[in-house]
Amino acid sequence: MLFTRRATILATLLALAPLSVGATEPLAAPEGPVLLRVTGEITQTNDGDAAVFDLSMLQALGVREVTTSTIWTDGVNTFSGVSLSDVMQAVGATGQTISATAINDYAVDIPMSDATDTGPIIAYAMDGTALTRRNKGPLWVIYPYDQGSQFRNEVIYTRSIWQLDRLDLVD
Repeated sequence: MLFTRRATILATLLALAPLSVGATEPLAAPEGPVLLRVTGEITQTNDGDAAVFDLSMLQALGVREVTTSTIWTDGVNTFSGVSLSDVMQAVGATGQTISATAINDYAVDIPMSDATDTGPIIAYAMDGTALTRRNKGPLWVIYPYDQGSQFRNEVIYTRSIWQLDRLDLVD
């Protein structure tokens, strides 16, 4: 009887565990212009079936800086943004592929395995200046290119989408 009761309690706790793993705070509604729309296989939304972010919401997820050279800019620049990993956590991403799309509808797939603490950021500023449409903004996926040859290849360069405005999580 005691064994059955403990087994029932354990089974109940295990059944509830996935609900609490990776749980995040509910997403607030944006107060400024929406810069990023995330849809698809996500559990956290704030606009119908989407999660939308303005600049302050992205900044609230934690600012990360990447100082690196790129094949598109001169010299070494410091990019400020939010970790792709933190965005994925905030929306409760469950998909395996991040389909990233730019304002001009250019699209590229980024594997969820890239969304790590040492992976790319979604940059909104370069050298302290906000990214605009004229300089690859308002959002640009930036990898830490100078941190190793694994970040300096055509596959990674292709994933470095600029003028990013939407992400769709798919299996």
